Amino acid sequence: MTTITIYKSDQGSYKGFTCKGHAGFADSGNDIVCAAISMLVTNTINSIEELLHEEVQVKDDEITGYIDCRFPNDISKHAELLIDSMILGLDTIVKEYGKKYLRLRFKEV
Repeated sequence: MTTITIYKSDQGSYKGFTCKGHAGFADSGNDIVCAAISMLVTNTINSIEELLHEEVQVKDDEITGYIDCRFPNDISKHAELLIDSMILGLDTIVKEYGKKYLRLRFKEV
């Protein structure tokens, strides 16, 4: 199962997110749920960096399915919209495939 934790400040602004684990929907290379999660997360990080030029700190380990993305500074409304879009896509995966493969959590930091 993949667990994604979204970190927000007490004022509600995004501070980052962490993804852990592989979905386990199918064998490696055939796991459409894991591929969808990876694409949403990776595209969001790349878009925030490349299109919005926001500072992003990323640590990852492809083997374990670990991605940690943090925003050392406050992010723009455009970046928040991209994260909202990522969460919408992830929530759709949960609704389509169930909590057995993806768990979304929100944590105040």
